[in-house]
Amino acid sequence: MGSEAEITGPLLAAAGGGGGAEAVPPWREQVTARGLAVSAVLGVLFCLITHKLNLTVGIIPSLNVAAGLLGYFLVRTWTAALERLGVVSKPFTKQENTIIQTCVVACYGLAFSGGFGSYILAMDQKTYELIGTDYPGNRAVDVKNPSLGWMIGFMFVVSFLGLFSLVALRKVMVIDYKLTYPSGTATAMLINSFHTTTGAELADKQVRCLGKYLSISFFWNCFKWFFSGVGDSCGFDNFPSFGLEAFKNTFYFDFSPTYIGCGLICPHIVNCSTLLGAIISWGFLWPYISTKAGDWYPANLGSNDFKGLYGYKVFISVAVILGDGLYNLIKIIYATIKEIMNARAKQGRLPLVQVQDDDQDSKLSAEEKHLNETFIKDSIPPWLAGSGYIGLAAISTATVPMIFPQIKWYLVLSAYVVAPLLAFCNSYGAGLTDWNLASTYGKIGLFIFASWVGQNGGVIAGLAACGVMMSIVATASDLMQDFKTGYLTLSSPRSMFVSQLIGTAFGCVIAPLTFWLYWSAFDIGNPDGSFKAPYAVIFREMSILGVEGLSALPQHCLAICSFFFVASLVINLLRDVTPKNVSRFIPIPMAMAIPFYIGAYFAIDMFVGTVILFVWERVNRKECDDFAGAVASGLICGDGIWTVPSAILSILRIDPPICMYFKPSLTS
Repeated sequence: MGSEAEITGPLLAAAGGGGGAEAVPPWREQVTARGLAVSAVLGVLFCLITHKLNLTVGIIPSLNVAAGLLGYFLVRTWTAALERLGVVSKPFTKQENTIIQTCVVACYGLAFSGGFGSYILAMDQKTYELIGTDYPGNRAVDVKNPSLGWMIGFMFVVSFLGLFSLVALRKVMVIDYKLTYPSGTATAMLINSFHTTTGAELADKQVRCLGKYLSISFFWNCFKWFFSGVGDSCGFDNFPSFGLEAFKNTFYFDFSPTYIGCGLICPHIVNCSTLLGAIISWGFLWPYISTKAGDWYPANLGSNDFKGLYGYKVFISVAVILGDGLYNLIKIIYATIKEIMNARAKQGRLPLVQVQDDDQDSKLSAEEKHLNETFIKDSIPPWLAGSGYIGLAAISTATVPMIFPQIKWYLVLSAYVVAPLLAFCNSYGAGLTDWNLASTYGKIGLFIFASWVGQNGGVIAGLAACGVMMSIVATASDLMQDFKTGYLTLSSPRSMFVSQLIGTAFGCVIAPLTFWLYWSAFDIGNPDGSFKAPYAVIFREMSILGVEGLSALPQHCLAICSFFFVASLVINLLRDVTPKNVSRFIPIPMAMAIPFYIGAYFAIDMFVGTVILFVWERVNRKECDDFAGAVASGLICGDGIWTVPSAILSILRIDPPICMYFKPSLTS
């Protein structure tokens, strides 16, 4: 997203309903039992989807719009069913819709920030063995296998602090600084549109469209299962679309509705960047390095040995990711400091946000005043935020070392001292650019604490510290995004905060349970399987680098990594200094890095999605704008729902009856 945004009349008019000051229900009536029940159901669904994406490719598109749309659909279905039974139910308001969306986002957000596809898996035995038992710095004592008990406990002691760290600044961020929070604003506009006559008709059509493609996705996955056989080499997921030679280098279309849906949601430049990264890595770089077997590295190594080609794949991916993350972190911190200084110089008004206050906009002023009054009315006392943070930090400081003895209490305490500052920087940056850099802050914490603790437990300490930092920073940013949504939908900040607390509590239980379903049913972390969990290896390697330094890298790997690290910085700089008509064609390094390690197949799927979207935009732009999100959400949700029966079949040891496999034809 661009860094400039403008709050203008139509936006505020849409939020305010377009007429006089509309009646707003009390905050207690905005949080309803049916809303929480719907939130729990959707929380399970979106946690399943997030885990699947996290454990396969690591790309998670925003599902906020889908959460708002499905929340609207389920409550409308609920009330319609009760009406047929002669039961009168309360009207479904946009405030209740907002509360449901907030609760769902808080719940499934923990499936990402909880580290189930990254730092938690990086601790387990399989990742330790995958890197190599004789690998420098990779020690058997630095292993902690997942279990429901400690994962749920860890979620509860670290996940709530982010909610209390910045809640006292909600007025400063939303009203005084007028930060746009693009995702929060877009979600608010969507929810506001649902609760108008015209918008309700469109929402019904979108729901039918979502249901149609959800069914198609679900039954397509069911059909694919019958041909997937035993093991990881059968079925449509291993279809050599471009020939067997290309298949060996992961260039094939695997008929995945999820990745096609991601391609429909993600911007064109993201999808094209992943394909470009796949071509550079799997088309040129890895085939070239593989020719150096016996020279740069021993020729008899296994395909997953870090002393060979596999090590280059991981470390070069890490270099690009760190380069992109570091650049954007510095950029956001610089923008934050600059705009805070400008705000002080100009008495609180940021030039990034232009608020029209001409005589002709007197109606806007009245509506904006109504928004501000509603947002301020149900305040959350600063003493509650402060005491809540201090109390939870004290509990967490005492509890985290019991779960991870390698990280001492004073290290946890030091993390909580600096976390609010980092949370503010991340939330402010997200308000300007819509970029949530929680994982970058987590990686920085990982390096610092791993090197601080050293060889005596530094790997686990760094990963645990990463979890603490990621949780606070991500949750605080999500909270402010939701406050912006609540501001524009006239929802009480008190009800929003309560919804966040309840959603976080749901997530502390639902996210580990849904992860455990995958953990029990599938071969998680197998680099040759469907659930590669790519970031588990990457995060453990980062922690080892924090402890051991760069001595463990394969030959010439440091030079290649340095080149890609600098290239990542230069590409980001070019994206910022070139005109928009040029920069929109410059790839995004973070998106390019993902296929370096995972493979090209998902990039091809996403590119198929972006081609469909591009053609649809040219044929019928309005229809595309109205229904592309619903189609994408349906494809992703149907695939996510299928994981439940698929996992049950796997747990019951019921194998597919057919193995569809491809090999070269025999020649005489």
